[in-house]
Amino acid sequence: MHRREALALGLMGGLAAALAPSRALAAMAAPELAGNLRKFASKWVGPGKLPGLVVALGLPGRETRYIAQGSEGFLDADAMTPDTLFRIYSMTKPVTGMAAMLLIDEGKIGLDQPISDFLPKFAKMQVQVTPDGSVTDVRPAKNPITVRNLITHTSGLAYGIVQTGPIRDELFKKGLIPGQVSRLKIPGLDRGPHVKGLAAFADGMAGMPLVYEPGTKWSYSPGLDLMGRIVEIVSGQTFDRFLKDRFFDPLGMTSTGFRVAANDAARLATNYGVLAGRLVPIDLPENSVYLDEPDFFYGGAGLVSTPRDYDRFLRMIGGLGALDGARVMSEAAVRKATSNLLPPEVPTGGIMGMKLEAFGAGGRVGTGAEAGIFGWSGAAGTVGMVDMHSGLTSAIYVQFMPPNALEVLPEFQQALKADATALLERRP
Repeated sequence: MHRREALALGLMGGLAAALAPSRALAAMAAPELAGNLRKFASKWVGPGKLPGLVVALGLPGRETRYIAQGSEGFLDADAMTPDTLFRIYSMTKPVTGMAAMLLIDEGKIGLDQPISDFLPKFAKMQVQVTPDGSVTDVRPAKNPITVRNLITHTSGLAYGIVQTGPIRDELFKKGLIPGQVSRLKIPGLDRGPHVKGLAAFADGMAGMPLVYEPGTKWSYSPGLDLMGRIVEIVSGQTFDRFLKDRFFDPLGMTSTGFRVAANDAARLATNYGVLAGRLVPIDLPENSVYLDEPDFFYGGAGLVSTPRDYDRFLRMIGGLGALDGARVMSEAAVRKATSNLLPPEVPTGGIMGMKLEAFGAGGRVGTGAEAGIFGWSGAAGTVGMVDMHSGLTSAIYVQFMPPNALEVLPEFQQALKADATALLERRP
């Protein structure tokens, strides 16, 4: 199956487990971010490995600590820094999820409101009789798609990076694959031509059959991309402007957006594809596809951000909607967003290589020993999480696809867990 970009999701559970022992850190003296994480960074940066990476670890009320090692590309002399620009891909999803929860909190949309109230073409959807089978062998959907379904991947919408067979071919042919990778036509990564604008994307998806009955199965989807269109309709703003006005500007996320300005191109890290264990550049900063206005604003995979910016977003979540005196969401909205929003009928367990028992607004919600941990990952290897109990934030920023091609993320998990455990043992 075409799930390259989704394979990193299986690492989310392990990374969340690594973060779980550290929740008492908020009561400790500021940690020295060294030891295993520094050794991890040193091991993975260099010729034949990665050009550079950034690791972030933040505690409430203290400056976030960063390990930034190496350069922004093998042919780029600029050093990696907390202000290097990264393609965060699906780490966009929690941002869109929070936008939805903000509007729900303001009473402008309902969590269980049918999306056909905003997008009438979704009123009478069809469902494939056989998932990923014939696109003409369909039956009427029994359940409406709701806002909850969109932000928890339970809508049944087909996703080009997950589906196989005729429905995947139709999605590509109709320009309904959200996201972008490169100007190059790279097999397995090329998105093909896109429809223009979120309105056209929504109309196109309304004409596609669903893969599953809404509200019955967790299936990775473009639900957050479609949510962007609902945000536009409800707010009267373009999706990018809404995010800027309601999140990025108030939080001081000055480098986050759907496009890289020409004068910021030098800060953009090179993205690589992994071929036979070697890194091959697929998107260079000087001619990056991100220098262009996107065909539409990909609410599930479109943002470029920096470690410093995204940490501010995670700290806002950990701060229950506020950061540095600026409140962008209510405490109730954040608590709801980071709780389990899955419909009760949806089976949980092992899904796409990860243990998934709960899911919130665009991100995985930890359970058991991982309770309180919220976050998600990106197709080029980035991962960002926040512990809602302590407010601790943790993230790694690299740029290579597919993210499971190298053992970077599993080793980051081990280093994070070891350092967190060591810090706990030194508690006063």
